[in-house]
Amino acid sequence: MTDHRLVLASSSPYRRQLLEKLGLPFETVSPDIDESAQPGETPEALVARLAELKAKAAANGYPDALIVGSDQVAVLGNNIIGKPGSHENAVRQLQAASGKKIVFYTGLCLLNSRTGKTQTEAIPYTVVFRRLSNQQIENYLRKERPYNCAGSFRSEGVGIVLFERFEGEDPNALIGLPLIRLVDMLQSEGVVLLDRKAG
Repeated sequence: MTDHRLVLASSSPYRRQLLEKLGLPFETVSPDIDESAQPGETPEALVARLAELKAKAAANGYPDALIVGSDQVAVLGNNIIGKPGSHENAVRQLQAASGKKIVFYTGLCLLNSRTGKTQTEAIPYTVVFRRLSNQQIENYLRKERPYNCAGSFRSEGVGIVLFERFEGEDPNALIGLPLIRLVDMLQSEGVVLLDRKAG
């Protein structure tokens, strides 16, 4: 383990819960950045750029830390779909997704604010929806109310019944933080997990 502080540059409770799985002490900070896409920017490029921007914004307050930045978009067809924000929008999102695939791109950046070194990637994860009836959509939304979740679902709960299958390397990426890749990044900075004797 290095002597670096670990900082999560995110206000997301989901990302905080995921990072807690690694068993490392960390702090959280909410970076304030412009999340607008640039003209012609691909979803992968967008999330990678925003993850890095978040980490760099947090570095101002943490000059000697390992800072984790992350951002995510969901793509249906050629369209980025965001958080629905309302029941009506969620109904439309799930009707559009019925029988189709949504690809989630999660940008991940680990910034060493001491050295300035950044490791940045965009990790894809695909969910394939079952064909859903309007009644199933209505019942699901009334039960789980996932209005602050991109794609209008939470896979951790009863939302799992909406899907035919998942395609990807790390299911944590779907929730917002690709832990498998993050462990690789941390190890390259000298943070080796599970390397101490249990006492």
